Amino acid sequence: MRIIVNIDDEVPLFTQLVAQVKKAVLSGEMEAGAAMPSIRQLANDLQINNKTVAKAYRLLERDQVIQTKGYRGTFIHPDAKENSGVDLNAWVLRELSKTIKAFRDVDVTDSEIRIAFSHVMHNRN
Repeated sequence: MRIIVNIDDEVPLFTQLVAQVKKAVLSGEMEAGAAMPSIRQLANDLQINNKTVAKAYRLLERDQVIQTKGYRGTFIHPDAKENSGVDLNAWVLRELSKTIKAFRDVDVTDSEIRIAFSHVMHNRN
């Protein structure tokens, strides 16, 4: 699989990486069990920061598209094809949009929404 990132694109680099891996899985270019390059190797190859690749890998692992097997490496997850079609970002956007619309329908101000959102985000109890 060949990964190409565009540093001039407004889409964050980690998002570009996640999308390309999911696309490769969905197209059959990468199959379950296929080895992924190490974070360091991919960052070197793409000439980007290790933390960017690590973030993409964390999101792919969260979505069960890849799995890390300790020191043996990172591999395409057995259920990657099914899981690659899930877009949590789109789901979050839809749910937040519905919630914000409900708030605005009862005349909650944008400032009140922002303050409440910030409070909820910073108090994860």
